Amino acid sequence: MIWQILLSFMLSTTSFGADAGAALVSNYASASVPAAMPVPAVDSVTVEVYGEQRVPFQVRFGDETNSYDVMAMFVMPNDLVPVSVVPESGPASGYQFVATAGTTNTVGGGAWTWVAPSRPGLYPVEIHQPGSGQIMKLNVFVMVPYSDMRAGVLNGYRIGNYPKGKSQFYRRPSGFIEVSPGMEGVQVSPHFTLGQFLCKQAGGPTKYLVLRQALLVKLEELLAEVNDRGHEVHTFELLSAYRTPHYNRAIGNSTTLSRHHYGDAADIFVDTDGDGRMDDLNRDGRHNLGDARWLGAIVNATQDEPEFDGLTGGLGMYRPTGSHGAFVHVDVRGFEARWGA
Repeated sequence: MIWQILLSFMLSTTSFGADAGAALVSNYASASVPAAMPVPAVDSVTVEVYGEQRVPFQVRFGDETNSYDVMAMFVMPNDLVPVSVVPESGPASGYQFVATAGTTNTVGGGAWTWVAPSRPGLYPVEIHQPGSGQIMKLNVFVMVPYSDMRAGVLNGYRIGNYPKGKSQFYRRPSGFIEVSPGMEGVQVSPHFTLGQFLCKQAGGPTKYLVLRQALLVKLEELLAEVNDRGHEVHTFELLSAYRTPHYNRAIGNSTTLSRHHYGDAADIFVDTDGDGRMDDLNRDGRHNLGDARWLGAIVNATQDEPEFDGLTGGLGMYRPTGSHGAFVHVDVRGFEARWGA
């Protein structure tokens, strides 16, 4: 059966995206990749500990909607943010909006407006459901404006330059998340922390980061799919997430359009045994490209499901080398792209 599955991967049709940065996301040669791979079968293993950690209501915060019990949100200083509750059932009245800072105005019927503080930083807010004790925590980051950067440097941290005049998919970030010492452990979603997305370049103690909420949602949805298929996994290991343009060039990548620059890409792998390399996901007794293809098949199979609406992006699969194990690149660039080893 394993050989039949592998053979089906090899015989699948090929499709490519048209992104100039896709093939240059990292220092690995790209080639054709199956566009529609078989969906990994759901194993008989019952996952009992992992949970998606959702609450029985949704909250719309600005342009983003969330149902997880914890999620990061990103705003600019002094932004006026509309907030509203969408319950699964019952009225929206009675919910409480609790903010640690900023200015809150009650609109009524489970709706508010919130004015973000003028100073960059982390400002958690909570939404309390009446009667149930259910709480949604939004870790709101007020970002440092892009315009505060001078000659590619922000408060001593070298970021580099973003190109001008690109399409809507490559607009400069509006701002940067300021990550002070001790903030690495802040949750940005139920199973991921802020520190997992930091660029690996030296510098600090304060660092800066670009991160999109859509990437967090996609990673959470993919994590749930992996658990549904019999692998109990509580987070993905991130080989690389945000990369400053300066760091990307320093490690030898010539592209100026890597999705890693824009905070919506991550190179992920599953490592439950802690050996630093991709687990044997397809259970063939080996650690190789087949495990990246197993994970990549899930990305392909779920892209049209309702949970992944608005999360369209790139998929690249990479074989292991002497310096790293197999991994999968995923992003939410807004259009489909496929490449790999």
